[in-house]
Amino acid sequence: QVQLVESGGGLVQPGGSLRLSCATSGSISGYTAMGWYRQAPGKQRELLAMIFPTGPTKYADGVNGRSTISYDDDMNTVDLQINSLKPEDTAVYYCYGTREGSDYWGQGTQVTVSS
Repeated sequence: QVQLVESGGGLVQPGGSLRLSCATSGSISGYTAMGWYRQAPGKQRELLAMIFPTGPTKYADGVNGRSTISYDDDMNTVDLQINSLKPEDTAVYYCYGTREGSDYWGQGTQVTVSS
């Protein structure tokens, strides 16, 4: 059974940084793509960043330039580093993976940016 488990959320002051980690139940190379989404209260879930085992990455405009997605094939983790956090970054952050034609989601981790 495929499982994705996020960690690293919490309360951060504006201007701070956060590193989210997603532990997968299988090898990263088994996924077609993995990524991070977020959903703020009253808003739709939105894509933040995507990474492909072959190497390419893509970022949403809202985090481009202040975030980095990476994976560790030995640890089977996918991380998202976000810098210069703003109150509008407050949301539940979800790990996503797609493999063998199916999509998988983690349970989400809350990130709150507030002073």
